[in-house]
Amino acid sequence: MSRIRLVETALRDGHQSLLATRMRTRDMLPVLERLDLVGYYSLEVWGGATFDSCIRFLNEDPWERLREIRKHITHTPLQMLLRGQNLVGYRHYADDIVERFICRAVENGIDIFRVFDALNDLRNMELSIKIIKREGVHAQGTICYTVSPVHSVERFAEMAKHFDELGCDSICIKDMAGLISPHSARDLIRAIKKVTCLPVDLHCHCTSGVAPMSYFAACAAGVSVLDTAISPFSGGSSQPPTESIVAALQDTAFDTGLNLELLFEIKRYFESLRDKYGSLLDPIAERTDAGVFTHQIPGGMLSNLVSQLKQQNALDKYDEVIRELPRVRAEMGYPPLVTPTSQIVGTQAVFNVLSGERYKMVSREVKDYFKGLYGRPPAPFDNNIKKMVIGDEEPITTRPADSIPPQLAILRAEATELGIMRSEEDLLTYALYPDIAVRFLRGESKEEEIKPARVESKPPVVEAPVSARLFEVDVDGEVYRVKVTPAGEAEIANRLEGAPKRPNGRIKGGVVSPMQGVIIKLKGHLGQWVHKGDLLAILEAMKMQNNIVAQEAGVISEIFVAEGETVIANDVLMVIGPDERKATPS
Repeated sequence: MSRIRLVETALRDGHQSLLATRMRTRDMLPVLERLDLVGYYSLEVWGGATFDSCIRFLNEDPWERLREIRKHITHTPLQMLLRGQNLVGYRHYADDIVERFICRAVENGIDIFRVFDALNDLRNMELSIKIIKREGVHAQGTICYTVSPVHSVERFAEMAKHFDELGCDSICIKDMAGLISPHSARDLIRAIKKVTCLPVDLHCHCTSGVAPMSYFAACAAGVSVLDTAISPFSGGSSQPPTESIVAALQDTAFDTGLNLELLFEIKRYFESLRDKYGSLLDPIAERTDAGVFTHQIPGGMLSNLVSQLKQQNALDKYDEVIRELPRVRAEMGYPPLVTPTSQIVGTQAVFNVLSGERYKMVSREVKDYFKGLYGRPPAPFDNNIKKMVIGDEEPITTRPADSIPPQLAILRAEATELGIMRSEEDLLTYALYPDIAVRFLRGESKEEEIKPARVESKPPVVEAPVSARLFEVDVDGEVYRVKVTPAGEAEIANRLEGAPKRPNGRIKGGVVSPMQGVIIKLKGHLGQWVHKGDLLAILEAMKMQNNIVAQEAGVISEIFVAEGETVIANDVLMVIGPDERKATPS
């Protein structure tokens, strides 16, 4: 038995889990020096979804965030979450990008890398661990804990043994959905301790409500480090509260030795931030949900799933999506639900529910998953679903990154030509997120507004679908029927006036957006002949890329959107009509 060390997660996972990763750097800076005095094992400050959110929503440079934090934190190690070959993105990157990213992360201030792979495929972590060790910093090999017919204590312990052989400095049990029970935590930690002498860190979310009990069982089993979040950003889909764990372990063999008075002072600052970001807090993400034992949605994904359903005006479909998720997960070979597989499985469940037909809509990422481009799943795919998604194509069996050629030189030339590269960090930002980085690096992005928190206890208002545009207005007893066109659509409505309509009100030949998202690529052009199934546009929705294809052959006669434009469900993107100019197919 020995003193327990704590990792503070409020600056990364805490606000990712509860606030959809929206905390601004400027709100972190005032409290950093006090956090540095606490005596934490480390501060988790970077990685995960923070990189994406900085450039997508906050108009912040994530590299500058890291440098600013490093300036204020001089004693406590800084930690990041690294998705193995995915880095901080949602797909595999070339080996040269992985190497350069890790080197620059070390240069900018990272001391500890928590490395995981969403499929627990060691092949996807080996390169990252090798480079981290070469750079002389701490490599923490991570087991993504999950429960399924194919996962076991023995399988996880074998992973820990391999991490030791790879030269890792510690082991993390990453319980992203809050599934590990006290007896499971005890059994797994004991099993790991039998095959390696490396320190073990337990990272749990409170979604199911059992995390604090599992933490105490872990202490008795020999855990060295626990992850916690300062109380205003704890609980629900976040980690157990720092102050509560410190108090619970006082005067025991596991006493953390941390100063509760200093933690209470820090707590008061984070309470003010909780008030500031109150509009982003969602009751679903904050509450205890024992249903997680079935759906297994991790903390970071839960708040984002709610946000995504709100964007689609489909929050009423939440329960249906939750029921669909386990079914999709089983069909995909029981992957642990953690980024990016949580997004891949979760988004497919949303598509299945919103489209009304299972696998009618399939994102590019889901197709890549079934092709084996994310790695080896824990169990075989459902063959019927695999055939629906990729036909007769067989998944690859090699390490996915082996088929990706070096890319940095090509990307450097592209970034230079675009005029967006002022540093190596800018090049890496472009390499990781080419579709959204250009706008950010050109200075064209805007910071998302923080809306005032609701003070009333009324349920959120679900907006009417876009097609509901006819209203009856009573003015002094006189009823008027008023047609309202949403802002930004008046021009389109005028251009389509008199066009033949289908009975449901859609434009004849119209290609519509299946949901809210951003048009990141337009593949068709005016006057182009297209065949049924031809790619017309790529829509990014819920962090996944979705192909919009022609449902019939014809000529593109109208285009109403541009690349980078946000669209909503049922927006007409373009019109495919008969070839009145007698164009010949090409």
